[in-house]
Amino acid sequence: MTVSRLPSAALSLKQFLHRQKVLGIYRNMLRTIRRVPDEADRKFLRDWARDEFHRNKNVTHEDAIRMMITQASNHLEELQKSLALAHS
Repeated sequence: MTVSRLPSAALSLKQFLHRQKVLGIYRNMLRTIRRVPDEADRKFLRDWARDEFHRNKNVTHEDAIRMMITQASNHLEELQKSLALAHS
């Protein structure tokens, strides 16, 4: 009988990779939001991002996670494009 050294709460490789992807998107989202010129818009976007990520932190269904990663990436890309247009 093989005994695992990993704690029972250890993430699978797939879960770990999803977690890293989500954290990366979250960090990039907050970095991008810092570039928003208007203080009120910055606060709104920061609160929105935090609420969305916090609300979905316990989702475990793989398809749902992939869908949310795609949506978050699209939101981030749109925000970056909007900021690039505003500064050009």
